[in-house]
Amino acid sequence: MSAPPASLIPRPLLFWSGVALTCAGVVEHLWMFIDSASMHFHMSMMDMSAVTMWVAMAAIVVGVVLSGVALVQPRTAGSVAAAPAPMTTASRRRLIAILSFALLVDQMKPATLAFIAPGLRDEYGLSAADVSWLPTVALTGTVLGSLVWGRAADRIGRRATILIASLLFLGTTVCGAMPTFGGTLVMCALMGMAAGGMLPVVYALMTESLPPGRRAAIMVLQAGLTTTGGYMAASGLAAILIPLAGWRVTWFAQLPLVLVLIALNRWIPESAAFTARQTRAKQVPASALFKRPQTAKTLVVSAYALAWGLVYWGFITFLPSQLESAGGHGMSAATLLFLSSLLAIPTCAVGAWLYMRWSARGTMVVYAGLTVVALLTLAAVGMDGSRPLLLATVMLLFAGTAGVIALIGPYTAEIYPLAIRGTAGGWAAAVGKSGGAFGPPLIALVLSAPGGIRTAAVFVALPMALAGLAVAVRGSTPQAATPTPEGITALDAELDDLVSNETVAAQATATTRPPGKGGTRT
Repeated sequence: MSAPPASLIPRPLLFWSGVALTCAGVVEHLWMFIDSASMHFHMSMMDMSAVTMWVAMAAIVVGVVLSGVALVQPRTAGSVAAAPAPMTTASRRRLIAILSFALLVDQMKPATLAFIAPGLRDEYGLSAADVSWLPTVALTGTVLGSLVWGRAADRIGRRATILIASLLFLGTTVCGAMPTFGGTLVMCALMGMAAGGMLPVVYALMTESLPPGRRAAIMVLQAGLTTTGGYMAASGLAAILIPLAGWRVTWFAQLPLVLVLIALNRWIPESAAFTARQTRAKQVPASALFKRPQTAKTLVVSAYALAWGLVYWGFITFLPSQLESAGGHGMSAATLLFLSSLLAIPTCAVGAWLYMRWSARGTMVVYAGLTVVALLTLAAVGMDGSRPLLLATVMLLFAGTAGVIALIGPYTAEIYPLAIRGTAGGWAAAVGKSGGAFGPPLIALVLSAPGGIRTAAVFVALPMALAGLAVAVRGSTPQAATPTPEGITALDAELDDLVSNETVAAQATATTRPPGKGGTRT
């Protein structure tokens, strides 16, 4: 196996020094956690040295910054980035495996929040309203992270952004050692920022590293399986470790996984297409997402992502309590929801096949339609319907939403030009996750209205139906992003023309502006 090119990390000594410094700060926090065993791992009552804790935290911050700086390719006049080595079939398969592992670790972060809430509430003596701030802050962090890292992927590269997000994963594992609830909120917000940045960047790199054909099916299947796998991994760790060492250990248990991900960085190449574009084109502003010919794409993608976020973060959040209060269905709400979540596996497999063999837009419309049918059925029968019908409806709802979230990321990565692909993916992810910020209070308000769960089901079915209609009428076809023999896609050429025309127009305006009004003098 040949060694990777040295240009993968521009300043390797600085990078690994930063990683070592970050690890030192994390290990110090880990040692404080281990030292709390005699107190049943309740660190809120532990007498800790403020100096030691702040020094360890400073080491983490400095280490992440140093490693991040080391990853950014230096830009000098006339410099040309080294082209990545051509990918072989074996290297592509390895990349798929590594990026799937990265998404699995990424999905474990928000999934863990659901399992730590009871222990966190007991240790800090919090009310249910206080604990509700935890997912709100974490999901707000994912929204910001999606926007920031999606844009960074188009500026500093896909590989560098993935590694910086991994470094933030490493540093924020100390969330398990925060002595106060306020400190836990801050670290969870930072952890959310890291998690929000991984997903859109991975899809951008996958789109540019895999040949057309089965690429879309691989990404759709990857999206669905890593989401389910991340939830199952988080729940498995919580079931085994929380009874032994409390809720805090669930964060530290993910530390080895993050270190493995960073160690695998040598097999994550930069996108050859991204590297080539950096040498021949100017940076495209993020505002290009909202200018023709990208406007319709952005509106369609935003509607689809927002509708999913409202259903998943809003409606489904209240489904367990509604099922429990209804009762009499032969199984607990937890059991029903677990079985329903398992449907994500065959659902995503079918979605991947339809996306590749039939139609990308058609598949997205089908899964939006399944979600709408399930919601309208719930609106018709309520929680008092027959047991078989209610169970089938809830499972159909999970199948539809699992397909929607598995499709939106790969679809977005394929329909946008390379120059703004990361930005577009970050925008779509941020819009979907924003449902976690406004979805729960909005649905809680609707549930208090006459009709309760029936009214709420109709309320969230409407935007999903409109989103599916928007995809059917104005959705783009991903195959339009297929490269030409010259290596430039029609999408990239289209965007290059847009940027060039705007530059020419700006220069013409500056030249014709009369002196004394801010124009140039001749």
